Amino acid sequence: MTSTFAGPTTDRDRFDLHPALDSRLLRDVVHPSRDLWTPRELRDLTSFVASELTTGLLGILEYSAERRWWARLGLTEGVELWLLSWLPGQATEPHDHGGSAGSFTVLQGRLREDYRYPAGPIRSAVRETGDALGFGSGRAHQVLNPFDAPAATVHAYSPPLVPTREYASLLDIPDSIPPLPARRLPLAELRRLADLEGP
Repeated sequence: MTSTFAGPTTDRDRFDLHPALDSRLLRDVVHPSRDLWTPRELRDLTSFVASELTTGLLGILEYSAERRWWARLGLTEGVELWLLSWLPGQATEPHDHGGSAGSFTVLQGRLREDYRYPAGPIRSAVRETGDALGFGSGRAHQVLNPFDAPAATVHAYSPPLVPTREYASLLDIPDSIPPLPARRLPLAELRRLADLEGP
């Protein structure tokens, strides 16, 4: 599992980027001055990163049979960006994102997503290579790879580093997702938290 990275010295006070992907292109799309990202903006971000930085992403992608693998690609005060891999049989627990909006784009392979909004039915969808999805704060889901081939995804969340809440089942989600924190955290505090967190 990879969770450490260093940002460029001149922009260190604005954002951190994974060293293998630190480029003008990625710096231009993470918009460090943006406070919060909408689900559509997050979807556009993960879709752009997956399509335009594919070679760099595949260069750092790893698979681990012991546990799901992930690497943080970027962090600002408004957004966090991740690369995750999924071997056949690997899955998340049912969870929400603590009130953050989110997105993921399938970089390669395919996955099944089971999801639910409070008081709504559980739905399932197969997400294929290139599929991109943005979602709001009131959504819980479980992502799994029941297929024969490995998969990889690019994820983004805003605000960043809001703890997820896991559930025994998607049937157990509450009637509403608790609201977001009243203020976003400064990047220095997010960096401290980043050393403790995974996606």
